[in-house]
Amino acid sequence: MDSLKSKSNPVPALERGARILDLVARSRSFLSLSEISRELKIARSSVHTLCHTLINLELLIRRSDQTFQLGPHVMRWSNAFSLQSDVATEFASIWDHETELPGATITLTVLEGAEVIYIAARNSAWSNTRIDFRTGMRLPAAFTATGKAFLSHMSDFEVRRLYPEGLPPVRTPRSVQDVDNLLKELQEIRQRGYSCDDEQVAEGIVCFGAAVLDSRNRPIAGVAVSLPNESVDEGVQKKAIANVKRIATQLSHRMGADLHGPTNPVRS
Repeated sequence: MDSLKSKSNPVPALERGARILDLVARSRSFLSLSEISRELKIARSSVHTLCHTLINLELLIRRSDQTFQLGPHVMRWSNAFSLQSDVATEFASIWDHETELPGATITLTVLEGAEVIYIAARNSAWSNTRIDFRTGMRLPAAFTATGKAFLSHMSDFEVRRLYPEGLPPVRTPRSVQDVDNLLKELQEIRQRGYSCDDEQVAEGIVCFGAAVLDSRNRPIAGVAVSLPNESVDEGVQKKAIANVKRIATQLSHRMGADLHGPTNPVRS
């Protein structure tokens, strides 16, 4: 009974404190006591008491000009959220519910240097005859759908710096062969919102990928759907792209991404 009552009657002071922190977090300038009071329509005396408590808890810092900014305790919560939000676990919890392509292979990777590392994979029966995606497997980022999704969030300068001696040896005749052509691919990915590995990793396999974003709206993982080339007609391609983008969006939301806020621009 008490638990139901607590859900229907939130603690006013805690709720107001959270509103103050939200306001300070989203404000583009540092706010004073009066500005916080006016913006939230809370009495100045109440704001003063709440801010004093938040300062003592290191959730707010009072600046020399008597305005406020977020305190270091917020970062501890942010770090804890990152540690407790296991993207691989979240991925496993949704892949069966969200995949509308029964014959597809679904993979999740992270980027390390110029390679992607597979941290989760659900292989279909046909994929084992061409390539077996395994946890811990490494592949060149330049050739994979998830790797290209990662690289598309980098500037051209960052990509060139990643490949000072050019791209790694090609895996198939269709693998991108130089950095200039890779940059052209990345520009197309930014425009259309998804990546594609058209038999660049293994002949006969087409992969569609998208990036998973964290609370800073930066890529922390890549998700891909892989299909046999002969089964990919226009309808299947549209369904695969929609599927992988939906999975990436759901994972990004669970990782704390602000999908409705401004995106991080990529400079050429």
